[in-house]
Amino acid sequence: MAAPATAPPPPSNLRRIVAASLVGTTVEWYDFFLYGSAAALVFNKLFFPGSDPLVGTLLSFLTYAVGFAARPIGALVFGHYGDRLGRKKLLVLSLLMMGGATFAIGLLPTHATIGSAAPVLLTVLRLVQGFALGGEWGGAVLLVSEHGDARRRGFWASWPQTGAPAGQLLATAVLSALTALLSESAFESWGWRIPFLLSGVLVILGLWIRLSVDESPVFKAALAQAEQRKAAAAPAERMPLVAVLRHHWRDVLIAMGARMAENISYYVITAFILVYATTSAELSKQTALNAVLVASAVHFAVIPLWGALSDRVGRRPVYLVGAIGVALWMFPFFALIDSRSFGSLLLAVTVGLVFHGAMYAPQAAFFAEMFATRMRYSGASIGAQFSSVAAGAPAPLIATALLADFGSSIPISLYVITASLLTVLAIVCAKETRNRDLTEIEPDSGRAPADATTLPADARSV
Repeated sequence: MAAPATAPPPPSNLRRIVAASLVGTTVEWYDFFLYGSAAALVFNKLFFPGSDPLVGTLLSFLTYAVGFAARPIGALVFGHYGDRLGRKKLLVLSLLMMGGATFAIGLLPTHATIGSAAPVLLTVLRLVQGFALGGEWGGAVLLVSEHGDARRRGFWASWPQTGAPAGQLLATAVLSALTALLSESAFESWGWRIPFLLSGVLVILGLWIRLSVDESPVFKAALAQAEQRKAAAAPAERMPLVAVLRHHWRDVLIAMGARMAENISYYVITAFILVYATTSAELSKQTALNAVLVASAVHFAVIPLWGALSDRVGRRPVYLVGAIGVALWMFPFFALIDSRSFGSLLLAVTVGLVFHGAMYAPQAAFFAEMFATRMRYSGASIGAQFSSVAAGAPAPLIATALLADFGSSIPISLYVITASLLTVLAIVCAKETRNRDLTEIEPDSGRAPADATTLPADARSV
């Protein structure tokens, strides 16, 4: 295949773009994971009192899951306008929506103050969070992928992915510090609000950095071509969603399958673990939070390494290592936790997240390379977020229900292994995308031609 026609941007400019995407995704994932941790630790008592502790946790995780239900809607809306108006504008909007909803949760009265209206308002704000995050991910990874050096796209595009462990690290660190400094009664009374209110400061920082970067040059070129076609009275472009379903339906299904093991394993390892470690293993909240905290730091460090490896050997081999690794690790994962020592718990979570990173790191470049420019935001977002409804959304809920019904971790391990098999099947059916030029992908086949000038005018760079 011919070398990509687009020249890489100056390193300083690319680093600024990566920083803008990373800071924004870190803030948004901080907000999202903060809710998940709070759902496991305090929301069952504050918003669903009077229930059996495990039932209260189930209800708390149910509000956690509804945020995922809003993510596909966010993917559709943000994807549509992101493909029409640009990546940057929609990224600014998603950051403001996410931060505003999280800040409002910090001010929310509990069930003891306003009764049943409290969980209703909590659910509404969770829906806003999910809607915003559904549009955030696609735009953040595309902004880097479409700016970056094609030969190192996997490495550079993996940096916005580190926003997930960075947000997890930040959220867990704040919660861990508060649970260590405050008594349990003080934390449940007012201390839990502090991390949510801190989101306002983080949003201001993220917004300042995100407004400083320019729009993707690949998108600007495609938009200019679309304007030329419009001026020449050429047939109007189809809506991005319609174009995706017509030209890239197979890629959407592959992306959804690829997300199953990645999404489910992550929320079992980082969210459900707070329930399992504190109930079945009888470890303290502080011990569980500290283990996730340290493991998230390792997760952050290995993601760029996995991304760089995907530039050398391909997206598919690295992704398969992660999917198979997670499946093989599930039984040892719970066995280590059951030993009830901090060292074993830390090893269980860290190894699990290292394998998860092998899926998560190449995912950004992999999904971006599947879709044509004028439908890339929609395609990548739809493929990533629609699967989250069946994967990450119910994962802590299903895991908690399996634990309640069977009193054993074996069904939970089998649940994650089944998801891994679906992901392996999806990756085996996928085509390798490592050498694709994002400016030359044909909408009808997903392949990069050697000479884009041989394409029809309406299929070139769109």
